[in-house]
Amino acid sequence: MEQNLSQRAVFIFFIGLFCIAFLLAGKLIAPFFAIIILAIVSTGVFSPVFRFFSKKLPPKVASLVTCVLIFFLVFIPLVFFVGALSTEAFNLYSMAKDAVFSSQLKDLLESTQALERINILLAKAGIEKPITWDALIRPISEVGKIVGFSLFEQARFISSNVFNFMLYFALMLIVVFYMFMDGEKFIKYMYNLSPLPDEHDEKLFEKFMDMAGAVLIGNGLGGFIQGVAGGFLFLFLGLNSPFLWGVIMGFLAFLPIVGIGIVMIPTAAILMLKARLSAGIFVLVFYAVLSWGIEYIFKPKVVGDRVSMHPLIVFFAIIGGLKAYGILGIIYGPLIATLFLTLADIYFSSFQYMVEPGKVPKEY
Repeated sequence: MEQNLSQRAVFIFFIGLFCIAFLLAGKLIAPFFAIIILAIVSTGVFSPVFRFFSKKLPPKVASLVTCVLIFFLVFIPLVFFVGALSTEAFNLYSMAKDAVFSSQLKDLLESTQALERINILLAKAGIEKPITWDALIRPISEVGKIVGFSLFEQARFISSNVFNFMLYFALMLIVVFYMFMDGEKFIKYMYNLSPLPDEHDEKLFEKFMDMAGAVLIGNGLGGFIQGVAGGFLFLFLGLNSPFLWGVIMGFLAFLPIVGIGIVMIPTAAILMLKARLSAGIFVLVFYAVLSWGIEYIFKPKVVGDRVSMHPLIVFFAIIGGLKAYGILGIIYGPLIATLFLTLADIYFSSFQYMVEPGKVPKEY
Protein backbone atom coordinates (compact mmCIF):
# COMPACT_ATOMS: atom_id res chain seq x y z
CA MET A 1 0.00 0.00 0.00
CA GLU A 2 2.78 2.41 0.99
CA GLN A 3 4.67 1.48 -2.22
CA ASN A 4 1.58 2.28 -4.33
CA LEU A 5 1.19 5.67 -2.61
CA SER A 6 4.87 6.37 -3.13
CA GLN A 7 4.66 5.43 -6.82
CA ARG A 8 1.56 7.59 -7.24
CA ALA A 9 3.27 10.55 -5.58
CA VAL A 10 6.29 10.14 -7.86
CA PHE A 11 4.01 9.91 -10.89
CA ILE A 12 2.07 13.05 -9.89
CA PHE A 13 5.37 14.91 -9.32
CA PHE A 14 6.60 13.76 -12.73
CA ILE A 15 3.37 14.85 -14.45
CA GLY A 16 3.57 18.27 -12.80
CA LEU A 17 7.21 18.65 -13.83
CA PHE A 18 6.42 17.46 -17.35
CA CYS A 19 3.55 19.98 -17.68
CA ILE A 20 5.84 22.81 -16.56
CA ALA A 21 8.49 21.73 -19.08
CA PHE A 22 5.78 21.47 -21.77
CA LEU A 23 4.55 25.01 -21.06
CA LEU A 24 8.09 26.41 -21.05
CA ALA A 25 8.87 24.65 -24.33
CA GLY A 26 5.63 26.02 -25.76
CA LYS A 27 6.67 29.54 -24.72
CA LEU A 28 9.96 29.06 -26.57
CA ILE A 29 8.22 27.86 -29.73
CA ALA A 30 5.27 30.32 -29.62
CA PRO A 31 7.01 33.11 -31.60
CA PHE A 32 7.70 30.61 -34.39
CA PHE A 33 4.39 28.75 -34.28
CA ALA A 34 3.17 30.19 -37.60
CA ILE A 35 6.50 29.35 -39.26
CA ILE A 36 6.38 25.75 -38.00
CA ILE A 37 2.76 25.24 -39.11
CA LEU A 38 3.47 26.68 -42.56
CA ALA A 39 6.61 24.53 -42.79
CA ILE A 40 4.70 21.35 -41.92
CA VAL A 41 1.98 22.20 -44.42
CA SER A 42 4.57 23.06 -47.10
CA THR A 43 6.36 19.77 -46.40
CA GLY A 44 3.13 17.87 -47.02
CA VAL A 45 2.41 19.79 -50.22
CA PHE A 46 5.91 19.42 -51.71
CA SER A 47 6.59 15.89 -50.42
CA PRO A 48 5.84 14.34 -53.88
CA VAL A 49 8.54 16.61 -55.34
CA PHE A 50 11.00 15.54 -52.64
CA ARG A 51 10.22 11.86 -53.23
CA PHE A 52 10.82 12.34 -56.96
CA PHE A 53 14.25 13.91 -56.35
CA SER A 54 15.16 11.41 -53.61
CA LYS A 55 14.92 8.56 -56.14
CA LYS A 56 17.91 10.01 -58.00
CA LEU A 57 19.72 12.04 -55.33
CA PRO A 58 20.86 11.54 -51.71
CA PRO A 59 18.24 12.68 -49.14
CA LYS A 60 20.16 15.84 -48.15
CA VAL A 61 20.66 16.94 -51.74
CA ALA A 62 17.05 16.10 -52.64
CA SER A 63 15.81 18.12 -49.66
CA LEU A 64 18.06 21.05 -50.59
CA VAL A 65 16.92 21.03 -54.24
CA THR A 66 13.26 20.94 -53.14
CA CYS A 67 13.81 23.90 -50.79
CA VAL A 68 15.45 25.88 -53.60
CA LEU A 69 12.46 25.08 -55.78
CA ILE A 70 10.09 26.30 -53.04
CA PHE A 71 12.10 29.53 -52.84
CA PHE A 72 11.72 30.25 -56.55
CA LEU A 73 8.09 29.09 -56.77
CA VAL A 74 6.86 30.89 -53.63
CA PHE A 75 9.21 33.64 -52.44
CA ILE A 76 10.02 35.38 -55.75
CA PRO A 77 6.38 35.59 -56.96
CA LEU A 78 5.34 36.71 -53.48
CA VAL A 79 7.73 39.68 -53.56
CA PHE A 80 6.34 40.81 -56.92
CA PHE A 81 2.80 40.21 -55.68
CA VAL A 82 3.28 42.36 -52.56
CA GLY A 83 4.75 45.27 -54.55
CA ALA A 84 1.94 45.33 -57.11
CA LEU A 85 -0.73 44.85 -54.44
CA SER A 86 0.61 47.75 -52.38
CA THR A 87 0.30 50.18 -55.30
CA GLU A 88 -3.21 49.21 -56.37
CA ALA A 89 -4.53 48.92 -52.79
CA PHE A 90 -3.34 52.45 -52.06
CA ASN A 91 -5.08 53.67 -55.24
CA LEU A 92 -8.34 52.07 -54.11
CA TYR A 93 -8.00 53.63 -50.65
CA SER A 94 -7.27 57.06 -52.15
CA MET A 95 -10.22 56.83 -54.53
CA ALA A 96 -12.63 55.86 -51.73
CA LYS A 97 -11.16 58.46 -49.36
CA ASP A 98 -11.50 61.29 -51.88
CA ALA A 99 -15.12 60.31 -52.64
CA VAL A 100 -14.28 59.78 -56.34
CA PHE A 101 -15.73 56.30 -56.23
CA SER A 102 -18.86 57.52 -54.41
CA SER A 103 -19.54 60.35 -56.88
CA GLN A 104 -19.01 58.09 -59.89
CA LEU A 105 -21.34 55.43 -58.52
CA LYS A 106 -23.90 58.04 -57.46
CA ASP A 107 -24.00 59.62 -60.94
CA LEU A 108 -24.39 56.19 -62.49
CA LEU A 109 -27.24 55.13 -60.19
CA GLU A 110 -29.07 58.47 -60.42
CA SER A 111 -29.24 58.06 -64.19
CA THR A 112 -31.41 54.95 -63.73
CA GLN A 113 -34.08 56.85 -61.72
CA ALA A 114 -34.67 53.59 -59.84
CA LEU A 115 -34.60 55.22 -56.40
CA GLU A 116 -37.30 57.75 -57.36
CA ARG A 117 -39.67 54.90 -58.18
CA ILE A 118 -38.84 53.16 -54.89
CA ASN A 119 -39.51 56.38 -52.92
CA ILE A 120 -42.91 56.75 -54.63
CA LEU A 121 -43.83 53.21 -53.59
CA LEU A 122 -42.63 53.87 -50.04
CA ALA A 123 -44.67 57.06 -49.87
CA LYS A 124 -47.77 55.14 -50.90
CA ALA A 125 -46.99 52.67 -48.11
CA GLY A 126 -46.93 55.52 -45.58
CA ILE A 127 -43.15 55.94 -45.31
CA GLU A 128 -42.54 59.65 -45.84
CA LYS A 129 -38.76 59.83 -45.34
CA PRO A 130 -37.14 59.32 -48.75
CA ILE A 131 -34.09 57.15 -49.31
CA THR A 132 -31.06 58.90 -50.83
CA TRP A 133 -28.23 57.48 -52.89
CA ASP A 134 -25.76 59.11 -50.49
CA ALA A 135 -27.07 56.99 -47.62
CA LEU A 136 -26.85 53.81 -49.71
CA ILE A 137 -23.44 54.49 -51.26
CA ARG A 138 -21.67 55.68 -48.10
CA PRO A 139 -21.31 52.13 -46.65
CA ILE A 140 -19.90 50.89 -49.99
CA SER A 141 -17.37 53.71 -50.01
CA GLU A 142 -16.42 52.92 -46.41
CA VAL A 143 -15.92 49.26 -47.28
CA GLY A 144 -13.69 50.25 -50.21
CA LYS A 145 -11.70 52.52 -47.94
CA ILE A 146 -11.31 49.86 -45.23
CA VAL A 147 -10.41 47.05 -47.68
CA GLY A 148 -7.97 49.22 -49.60
CA PHE A 149 -6.30 50.57 -46.48
CA SER A 150 -6.08 47.13 -44.83
CA LEU A 151 -4.50 45.54 -47.91
CA PHE A 152 -2.16 48.52 -48.31
CA GLU A 153 -1.09 48.33 -44.66
CA GLN A 154 -0.45 44.58 -44.89
CA ALA A 155 1.57 44.99 -48.10
CA ARG A 156 3.42 48.04 -46.74
CA PHE A 157 4.26 46.17 -43.53
CA ILE A 158 5.81 43.33 -45.51
CA SER A 159 7.62 45.73 -47.85
CA SER A 160 9.03 47.78 -44.97
CA ASN A 161 10.09 44.66 -43.11
CA VAL A 162 11.78 42.87 -45.98
CA PHE A 163 14.60 41.65 -43.74
CA ASN A 164 12.17 40.08 -41.24
CA PHE A 165 10.13 38.59 -44.07
CA MET A 166 13.26 37.04 -45.60
CA LEU A 167 14.37 35.79 -42.17
CA TYR A 168 11.03 34.11 -41.44
CA PHE A 169 10.95 32.55 -44.90
CA ALA A 170 14.51 31.27 -44.43
CA LEU A 171 13.54 29.79 -41.04
CA MET A 172 10.56 28.10 -42.67
CA LEU A 173 12.83 26.60 -45.34
CA ILE A 174 15.20 25.31 -42.63
CA VAL A 175 12.28 23.55 -40.92
CA VAL A 176 11.12 22.18 -44.28
CA PHE A 177 14.65 20.96 -45.07
CA TYR A 178 14.83 18.88 -41.88
CA MET A 179 11.20 17.77 -42.09
CA PHE A 180 11.91 16.20 -45.48
CA MET A 181 14.83 14.25 -44.04
CA ASP A 182 13.65 13.48 -40.50
CA GLY A 183 9.87 13.99 -40.74
CA GLU A 184 9.07 10.30 -40.29
CA LYS A 185 11.22 10.09 -37.15
CA PHE A 186 9.49 13.19 -35.75
CA ILE A 187 6.04 11.73 -36.48
CA LYS A 188 6.94 8.42 -34.80
CA TYR A 189 8.27 10.33 -31.78
CA MET A 190 4.98 12.25 -31.51
CA TYR A 191 3.02 8.99 -31.81
CA ASN A 192 5.05 7.49 -28.95
CA LEU A 193 4.61 10.65 -26.85
CA SER A 194 0.84 10.72 -27.36
CA PRO A 195 -1.26 8.62 -24.94
CA LEU A 196 -3.75 7.90 -27.74
CA PRO A 197 -3.56 4.59 -29.62
CA ASP A 198 -1.45 4.74 -32.77
CA GLU A 199 -4.48 4.34 -35.04
CA HIS A 200 -6.00 7.49 -33.54
CA ASP A 201 -2.73 9.40 -33.92
CA GLU A 202 -2.48 8.26 -37.53
CA LYS A 203 -6.05 9.33 -38.19
CA LEU A 204 -5.39 12.81 -36.75
CA PHE A 205 -2.20 13.22 -38.76
CA GLU A 206 -3.73 11.95 -42.02
CA LYS A 207 -6.78 14.22 -41.68
CA PHE A 208 -4.52 17.18 -40.86
CA MET A 209 -2.34 16.62 -43.92
CA ASP A 210 -5.34 15.91 -46.16
CA MET A 211 -6.97 19.19 -45.13
CA ALA A 212 -3.67 21.05 -45.53
CA GLY A 213 -3.41 19.64 -49.05
CA ALA A 214 -7.02 20.55 -49.78
CA VAL A 215 -6.52 24.13 -48.55
CA LEU A 216 -3.18 24.81 -50.25
CA ILE A 217 -3.44 22.67 -53.37
CA GLY A 218 -7.18 22.54 -54.03
CA ASN A 219 -8.33 25.91 -52.70
CA GLY A 220 -4.96 27.60 -53.28
CA LEU A 221 -4.64 26.64 -56.95
CA GLY A 222 -8.37 27.11 -57.46
CA GLY A 223 -8.18 30.59 -55.92
CA PHE A 224 -5.10 31.40 -58.00
CA ILE A 225 -6.85 30.37 -61.22
CA GLN A 226 -10.00 32.32 -60.38
CA GLY A 227 -8.00 35.37 -59.27
CA VAL A 228 -5.89 35.42 -62.43
CA ALA A 229 -8.91 34.81 -64.67
CA GLY A 230 -10.93 37.50 -62.87
CA GLY A 231 -8.05 39.98 -63.07
CA PHE A 232 -7.62 39.42 -66.82
CA LEU A 233 -11.38 39.79 -67.26
CA PHE A 234 -11.30 43.18 -65.51
CA LEU A 235 -8.31 44.18 -67.66
CA PHE A 236 -10.11 43.06 -70.84
CA LEU A 237 -13.23 45.05 -69.91
CA GLY A 238 -11.19 48.15 -69.08
CA LEU A 239 -12.15 48.23 -65.38
CA ASN A 240 -10.03 49.91 -62.71
CA SER A 241 -7.41 48.06 -60.60
CA PRO A 242 -7.55 44.64 -62.30
CA PHE A 243 -4.60 43.29 -60.29
CA LEU A 244 -6.15 44.31 -56.96
CA TRP A 245 -9.55 42.86 -57.80
CA GLY A 246 -7.87 39.71 -59.04
CA VAL A 247 -6.13 39.36 -55.67
CA ILE A 248 -9.40 39.98 -53.80
CA MET A 249 -11.18 37.37 -55.94
CA GLY A 250 -8.32 34.94 -55.33
CA PHE A 251 -8.89 35.21 -51.57
CA LEU A 252 -12.69 35.17 -51.91
CA ALA A 253 -12.41 31.94 -53.91
CA PHE A 254 -11.43 30.18 -50.66
CA LEU A 255 -14.94 30.82 -49.35
CA PRO A 256 -17.51 28.21 -50.36
CA ILE A 257 -21.10 29.23 -51.13
CA VAL A 258 -20.27 32.86 -52.06
CA GLY A 259 -16.75 32.89 -53.53
CA ILE A 260 -15.90 35.35 -56.30
CA GLY A 261 -19.60 36.08 -56.82
CA ILE A 262 -19.22 38.84 -54.20
CA VAL A 263 -17.23 40.77 -56.84
CA MET A 264 -18.52 39.35 -60.13
CA ILE A 265 -22.27 39.82 -59.60
CA PRO A 266 -22.08 43.53 -58.56
CA THR A 267 -19.65 44.11 -61.45
CA ALA A 268 -22.15 42.63 -63.89
CA ALA A 269 -24.94 44.78 -62.40
CA ILE A 270 -22.85 47.97 -62.70
CA LEU A 271 -21.96 47.19 -66.32
CA MET A 272 -25.64 46.68 -67.12
CA LEU A 273 -26.51 50.00 -65.45
CA LYS A 274 -23.88 51.63 -67.67
CA ALA A 275 -25.80 50.29 -70.70
CA ARG A 276 -23.11 47.66 -71.33
CA LEU A 277 -25.66 44.85 -71.31
CA SER A 278 -23.61 42.36 -73.33
CA ALA A 279 -20.55 42.92 -71.09
CA GLY A 280 -22.66 42.37 -67.96
CA ILE A 281 -24.13 39.14 -69.33
CA PHE A 282 -20.64 38.01 -70.36
CA VAL A 283 -19.37 38.58 -66.78
CA LEU A 284 -22.23 36.50 -65.34
CA VAL A 285 -21.62 33.65 -67.81
CA PHE A 286 -17.86 33.84 -67.21
CA TYR A 287 -18.43 33.71 -63.43
CA ALA A 288 -20.82 30.73 -63.67
CA VAL A 289 -18.53 28.70 -65.97
CA LEU A 290 -15.36 29.51 -63.99
CA SER A 291 -16.87 28.74 -60.57
CA TRP A 292 -18.57 25.56 -61.78
CA GLY A 293 -15.41 24.33 -63.48
CA ILE A 294 -13.23 24.93 -60.41
CA GLU A 295 -15.69 23.47 -57.87
CA TYR A 296 -16.94 20.44 -59.80
CA ILE A 297 -14.10 19.54 -62.19
CA PHE A 298 -10.78 20.98 -60.98
CA LYS A 299 -11.02 20.47 -57.19
CA PRO A 300 -12.42 16.89 -57.30
CA LYS A 301 -9.60 15.87 -59.67
CA VAL A 302 -6.87 17.54 -57.60
CA VAL A 303 -8.10 16.86 -54.04
CA GLY A 304 -10.39 13.88 -54.60
CA ASP A 305 -12.55 12.60 -51.77
CA ARG A 306 -9.84 12.76 -49.08
CA VAL A 307 -11.52 15.62 -47.25
CA SER A 308 -15.26 15.74 -46.77
CA MET A 309 -16.44 18.75 -44.80
CA HIS A 310 -19.74 20.57 -45.09
CA PRO A 311 -19.36 23.84 -47.05
CA LEU A 312 -21.03 25.78 -44.22
CA ILE A 313 -18.42 24.55 -41.74
CA VAL A 314 -15.61 25.50 -44.13
CA PHE A 315 -17.21 28.92 -44.65
CA PHE A 316 -17.38 29.75 -40.93
CA ALA A 317 -13.97 28.15 -40.28
CA ILE A 318 -12.32 30.48 -42.80
CA ILE A 319 -14.27 33.58 -41.67
CA GLY A 320 -13.50 32.83 -38.01
CA GLY A 321 -9.89 32.05 -38.85
CA LEU A 322 -9.46 35.37 -40.66
CA LYS A 323 -10.94 37.24 -37.70
CA ALA A 324 -8.80 35.42 -35.13
CA TYR A 325 -5.49 34.95 -36.98
CA GLY A 326 -5.49 37.41 -39.88
CA ILE A 327 -4.59 36.27 -43.37
CA LEU A 328 -3.16 32.95 -42.08
CA GLY A 329 -6.66 32.14 -40.81
CA ILE A 330 -7.42 30.89 -44.33
CA ILE A 331 -5.16 27.95 -43.43
CA TYR A 332 -5.64 27.81 -39.65
CA GLY A 333 -9.45 27.88 -39.72
CA PRO A 334 -10.02 24.69 -41.74
CA LEU A 335 -7.17 22.91 -39.91
CA ILE A 336 -8.69 23.71 -36.50
CA ALA A 337 -12.13 22.60 -37.75
CA THR A 338 -10.56 19.36 -39.04
CA LEU A 339 -8.86 18.75 -35.69
CA PHE A 340 -12.15 19.21 -33.82
CA LEU A 341 -14.18 17.02 -36.19
CA THR A 342 -11.56 14.26 -36.18
CA LEU A 343 -11.40 14.27 -32.36
CA ALA A 344 -15.21 14.17 -32.29
CA ASP A 345 -15.12 11.19 -34.64
CA ILE A 346 -12.59 9.42 -32.37
CA TYR A 347 -14.79 10.20 -29.34
CA PHE A 348 -17.90 8.72 -30.98
CA SER A 349 -16.08 5.57 -32.11
CA SER A 350 -13.89 4.87 -29.07
CA PHE A 351 -14.81 6.86 -25.95
CA GLN A 352 -18.52 7.73 -25.98
CA TYR A 353 -19.49 4.41 -24.43
CA MET A 354 -17.41 5.33 -21.35
CA VAL A 355 -19.49 8.48 -20.82
CA GLU A 356 -22.80 7.02 -22.02
CA PRO A 357 -22.69 3.23 -21.43
CA GLY A 358 -25.83 2.64 -23.48
CA LYS A 359 -24.37 4.10 -26.64
CA VAL A 360 -22.99 1.81 -29.33
CA PRO A 361 -19.66 2.98 -30.84
CA LYS A 362 -20.13 4.45 -34.31
CA GLU A 363 -17.98 5.66 -37.15
CA TYR A 364 -19.00 9.06 -38.50
